[in-house]
Amino acid sequence: MRLPPIRQLTPDAVGVGFYLCQQKELRSGRNGEFLSLTLLDATGRIAAKVFDEVDRMRGEFEEGEFVKVKARANTYGGRLQLVVENIRRVNPVQDRALGFREEDCVPSAPRPIEEMWADLEALVAGISNPHLQQLLRCLIARNEASLRVWPAAQVVHHAYRGGYLEHALKIAVVGGALARAYDADLDLIAAGAVLHDIGKLQELAYDGATSYSREGRLVGHITLGAMMVREAALAIDGFPPELLTAVEHLIVSHHGSRDLGSPVEPMTVEAFILAAADDLDARIHQVRQALAEDANDGEFTGYHHRLGRVFWKGAK
Repeated sequence: MRLPPIRQLTPDAVGVGFYLCQQKELRSGRNGEFLSLTLLDATGRIAAKVFDEVDRMRGEFEEGEFVKVKARANTYGGRLQLVVENIRRVNPVQDRALGFREEDCVPSAPRPIEEMWADLEALVAGISNPHLQQLLRCLIARNEASLRVWPAAQVVHHAYRGGYLEHALKIAVVGGALARAYDADLDLIAAGAVLHDIGKLQELAYDGATSYSREGRLVGHITLGAMMVREAALAIDGFPPELLTAVEHLIVSHHGSRDLGSPVEPMTVEAFILAAADDLDARIHQVRQALAEDANDGEFTGYHHRLGRVFWKGAK
């Protein structure tokens, strides 16, 4: 029996499924060692545990590989999980005959990539400042292959194929509305929406599963992004130094506070708007993901540890 897609799993589901293993970790529990996994398919992600035959099964696959899983679903702490009875890496020739398709195992943004790319090109074409437009065109051309598919994060929000584009475009819409309401610089907000996370193209490694690069762990996406933008801007004849400083400030302050990882806090209206739009989009995405993945029967979700609360599912 085939397990349904992750988004459609119920606590009584039992069967076989194909997934991408994003995370694999050996842990110690009260009853001994177990494997803690994060499995992905095109509809979402789910935690999984291997409690039996751990020594054998840990050698059957590696993090970042497609896997065939025999498992049963249950709930733990109000969240759905899989208890794995057997797992191995996918044999493409053998398993395609059984229904395995790579595209079914890779989470993707709900909007088509080409549609979002057209929106990105329209956003850049609408920037009136020629230096900012040239800066964006330069960085987009250099990084087009990555920008088309990169996730916005490893786990927290928009952590799937095309997530970077989806996140940047939503910030451009929300930030643009706030810029008009507060008479701020629309061009800077648009540039900040596209470039604030540009360092994640170097911070994250992505090949279906997402991991951190050496530079990502040691330097971080904020610093990497500022370096990428400065290098590109200095190669543009006559790029105004004050404008470069304004763009760099958007990047290094976009987390909103030092406590959240920004080396400096927002000191311009545009930086406040960008940080607010970035935080709002990330939080709304987490809320909607929590609502979609919750397995509780009640009117509230399980406790969300990152956001520190439960969520109401709304009137039926």
